[in-house]
Amino acid sequence: MLKFAIADTCFLIDWSLWSKRNLLFKVFRVVFVPETVLNEVKSERTLEWLTNKLMAGTLALFTETPDVVEEARRLVELTRSVPNLRGVDLPEAICLIVGKRRKYVVLTENRGALMYVDFFNEQKNIIVWRSLEVIKEILKRKLLSDDPLTVFRSYEEETKHRFPESDLRRAIHELRGKN
Repeated sequence: MLKFAIADTCFLIDWSLWSKRNLLFKVFRVVFVPETVLNEVKSERTLEWLTNKLMAGTLALFTETPDVVEEARRLVELTRSVPNLRGVDLPEAICLIVGKRRKYVVLTENRGALMYVDFFNEQKNIIVWRSLEVIKEILKRKLLSDDPLTVFRSYEEETKHRFPESDLRRAIHELRGKN
């Protein structure tokens, strides 16, 4: 089991819709949720799930310190100043900064966050996972025994989140190659 991750809003909203969402806590001991992220969540269903998991201790609130917020603001400005790089908003930037500093896996669906890590060589040590990578890890650990494509399609159907086809094909090929 991996110890810690930190999740942004888009990841948590999507993940809360999936019927197999609690498998997240078979991959990570604790998933931290920054206060900034929690403040963005408006869905009653997502808030209920988050509250239950906070009470259970599998989610934990992460209180941002002024130095984290300042570094995150600089990251936001940097991503907005580079042509052809998608901007990163403050909640995702906070997750990236904390992931880098504390070696947490950053859970996000934000394309800008993924591009940031790929674009800047000094950020290569930040581990960023989308739901695709989390599901892939769940399948590698045999926490679900269904066919990989069935699992990914179930996630897509329940959350209305579509995986990029090339990434999905690559993940399925990797998973089926290991069986």
